[in-house]
Amino acid sequence: MSFLVKLQKKWQLKGLKQVIIVLIVFACTGTTVLFIKQPLFSLLGIQVKGWIGFLLYLIFILPLYQILLLGYGFIFGQFKFFWEFEKRTWQRIFRKRQPNSN
Repeated sequence: MSFLVKLQKKWQLKGLKQVIIVLIVFACTGTTVLFIKQPLFSLLGIQVKGWIGFLLYLIFILPLYQILLLGYGFIFGQFKFFWEFEKRTWQRIFRKRQPNSN
């Protein structure tokens, strides 16, 4: 089974064309963040070095990435997919851990 077919099943997409569009959206979002990061951090006076820089990167870039992902998803006609994707992502990040029953 090809990689694209596996993604189609995992993401429950209708066809390979939709898989390719979703991958293009991810690529556009990542490229945009790559180009925006340095000017944004320069504007805010942030130098990305060490663990504090990494933490600031997460604080500023993660929400920006999520917004851009929804924006590109809208432009490419895949907003519904990316809205559901975002909800699942944030649920994984902020879900409460279940205590072990051992």
